[in-house]
Amino acid sequence: MTLVDDGAAPEAAEVIVATQAPDGDVAATAVERRTWRARVRHFFSRSNSDEPDTPLPPLDPKLQLVRAVLVLILVLSVSVLVELLVLSGVQQRSSQQRLFDSFRADLAAGTAPVGATDAEGRVLASGSAMAYLEIPSIGVRQVVVQGTSSGVMLDGPGHRLDSPFPGQAGTSVIMGRRASFGGPFLRLPEVQEGDQIRVTTGQGESDYEVIGVRRDGDPLPAPLQSGEGRLLLMTADGRPFVPDGVVRVDARLVTTPQPGRAQVVTASTLPPPDQPMASDTSTIWALVFWLQALLVASVAFVWAWHRWSRAKAWIVMTPVLLVIGLFVAQQGAKLLPNMF
Repeated sequence: MTLVDDGAAPEAAEVIVATQAPDGDVAATAVERRTWRARVRHFFSRSNSDEPDTPLPPLDPKLQLVRAVLVLILVLSVSVLVELLVLSGVQQRSSQQRLFDSFRADLAAGTAPVGATDAEGRVLASGSAMAYLEIPSIGVRQVVVQGTSSGVMLDGPGHRLDSPFPGQAGTSVIMGRRASFGGPFLRLPEVQEGDQIRVTTGQGESDYEVIGVRRDGDPLPAPLQSGEGRLLLMTADGRPFVPDGVVRVDARLVTTPQPGRAQVVTASTLPPPDQPMASDTSTIWALVFWLQALLVASVAFVWAWHRWSRAKAWIVMTPVLLVIGLFVAQQGAKLLPNMF
């Protein structure tokens, strides 16, 4: 039997007992648990005392790099979640209000677009308000913009460039997001046959009647006859934020078709970013810039963590990291599919 001095530290006694335990692994595990509990008690006892904090020992370069990477991952994760779940909807509603005011003013002045080009032959700019879409059965009231790239559709549903304007003869295509940036087409799969759709353009109001909802692999509707008009609404299929295909709603024009203008873009010349479920890489340079800024801010946070107190580092650097992270998330959202 080994005697242990009563005045010895509890951790030392535990180590002495552990060395004489018949089962080394079990004893070592027990000692580790007791030692961990002792450290936790020691930490809280010091937290409740007036004893000043012991300065943190300096980290070697590898550990500093690891900490910077962890801060970078944390900021990116939080920023993406906040952007997609909260701020994107606010941004989309603000854009919709701005577009609605602009489009209403154009309608009142008689200058709302009626085709891919204006009277002077100039191409309608991407992102311009070109129609107002209403689907009463699912509560959709959205200003439609020209173009279907992911960046353009941050503001609302987009009109595909290679299709005629709504209300005109032919098949007009409108694509919308399912979940992010307000999710204007979140309930599109709930549309039923016979539901009414109204689209207002510079040529007036045009009414449509839904003739079917289809998914990938479903049969196509009957071909259009000469002079007929149809509206095709598209969004991502599957659960929100987990797309697994495309859902389409076909509706036939029940009002008199309006005259149209020649198409500038055809199906063969439609830009890749405007294709269904495509990404927009036109501003990837901005994403790289903000990622570099976030990396610099993360390194500055680690530096402040050791130069200043931990509290000062969090107070000063948290707003900077969050603002930069949100800019990164907003630019990164353009790389998501345009109907995501």
